[in-house]
Amino acid sequence: MAEWFPHLEPVGQRSFADLGTPLHDVTFVVVDLETTGGSPATSAITEIGAVKYRGGECLGTFQTLVNPGVPIPPTITMLTGITEAMVMPAPTIADVLPTFLEFVGPATTDRVLVGHNLRFDTSFLDAALVVNGYARLPHTRVDTLALARRLIRDEVPNLKLGTLARHVRTRTEPSHRALDDARATLDVLHALLERAATLGVLGLDDLLALPTMRAHPSSAKLALTACLPRTPGVYLFRDRHGGVLYVGKATNVRSRVRSYFSSDDRRKVPQLLRETDSITVVPCAHPLEAAVREIRLIHEHDPRFNRQAKAWRAYAYLKLTLGERFARLTVVRDVRDDGALYLGPFRTSAGAHRVREAIESAAPLRRCPRRVGRSAPTVGDPCLPALLGNAACPCSGHCAEADYAAIVEQVRRGLTSEPDALLGPLETRMHSLARDERFEEAAATRDRLAGLARALGRERLVRAVRSVGRVVIEDGYGTITIDGGRLVDHDPVPARPDPARPPARQEIDELLVVARWLLSAPRDARRIHEVDGTLASVYPALPRYAPAPSPLAAVSAHR
Repeated sequence: MAEWFPHLEPVGQRSFADLGTPLHDVTFVVVDLETTGGSPATSAITEIGAVKYRGGECLGTFQTLVNPGVPIPPTITMLTGITEAMVMPAPTIADVLPTFLEFVGPATTDRVLVGHNLRFDTSFLDAALVVNGYARLPHTRVDTLALARRLIRDEVPNLKLGTLARHVRTRTEPSHRALDDARATLDVLHALLERAATLGVLGLDDLLALPTMRAHPSSAKLALTACLPRTPGVYLFRDRHGGVLYVGKATNVRSRVRSYFSSDDRRKVPQLLRETDSITVVPCAHPLEAAVREIRLIHEHDPRFNRQAKAWRAYAYLKLTLGERFARLTVVRDVRDDGALYLGPFRTSAGAHRVREAIESAAPLRRCPRRVGRSAPTVGDPCLPALLGNAACPCSGHCAEADYAAIVEQVRRGLTSEPDALLGPLETRMHSLARDERFEEAAATRDRLAGLARALGRERLVRAVRSVGRVVIEDGYGTITIDGGRLVDHDPVPARPDPARPPARQEIDELLVVARWLLSAPRDARRIHEVDGTLASVYPALPRYAPAPSPLAAVSAHR
């Protein structure tokens, strides 16, 4: 019969917000099985042993022999000392499971199943549970084999339980009997937890992530994460002189920073960790505040390991030169008060050029860079794009000024109030090329169409949020104040920008973050306390265009 010796098992169940439970509050249920073989498909359980501990205090033990219903091989009897005569009067696994499940308890965030090579034991338990109509064990699991491989692999000849028990000098010697092995595994776990604490492993989330941590020279710096909070914020990696190497944001700062030692495979991460001497945190009460603060700190410190650090200075604009006699599109770095119409900024000049090509495909603007004076004669040979039929050429007299003015007006309307003035011709051209089986040209047109739609959609989003004025909104995280598209917090906020001017390079990233949060999230989860503008998009949504398929795929679909 199964024996369960309860000691100080508390009544009731505690709830925890996350897996950041301190290890001294975690209930560890250490399990070990003896079986008739190595596969649950052909073998059965002969003995179950388990120990339940929390905070160094034993809460109960569980031990029972199990009648496997199959013969026990002689080799197993020699290894474990369990004979068929011993298990003959024992209960079957169907009789044992209810008591065992009661001992293990419900799957909560502060209850963990532990074992040495735990996958072996849980494979037998899960198979038995399924056969008898139960669900598989849903508990969080910790394998001392994986922990030992990460923490003391270089100190022992192998990672067998007996070897580890001798190395850490456990109170119980493993004997291939379930309860003794479970007790030895518990002592090994305690020794490994002491070792892990030197790496800053103080919570359950840290312990679960530890086996995946790479064994690189910076592992000792895990201790820098010991005091990091599990709350939203911005973190700064600093060198030994206090200089900022990298700035990042997270909803759980501790978990995100520790991931740099495990799951982050970016090429520069090892170098970043080698140079890091300290990590500081700017706590944030709201995820939006964290996102905005990250951008502002990157602009302030120019961290060497942030790709965005210097990129924003190279953002480019697309300019429609309305101040010229015959307007054209150019890509520029700065905005001037010259009467031109600006679109952007774009993250790269290449992106601005792609949108320029899309607009020029929709409307035949002139493409020659020559400036034409107000009184200059419009005679001469047309430029090459005009000869190919891709552009108008008013500067050579081959297009009347009034006709060209209508083309420029079409582009102006397409960039400001009527996007279909540009998207419509491109979409018509795409479908026409596809009907003529010119699939590569259709694919290129569709890519240009998608790029232009994204640029116009982003322009609308920014324009809408800048026109809101001051707005105070409350959600599940707290209260947020936005003024002219900029977050208002305890940092000084620049004066409200003129909505008629395009955003500056240093403000576009923050505007986009705020705009997407303000205009794209569910409204029913927020409460508006104050607004002095229009908190709504004044335009309908633009259509979305998927990436164009390959020409071969288009041909196959056509056939």
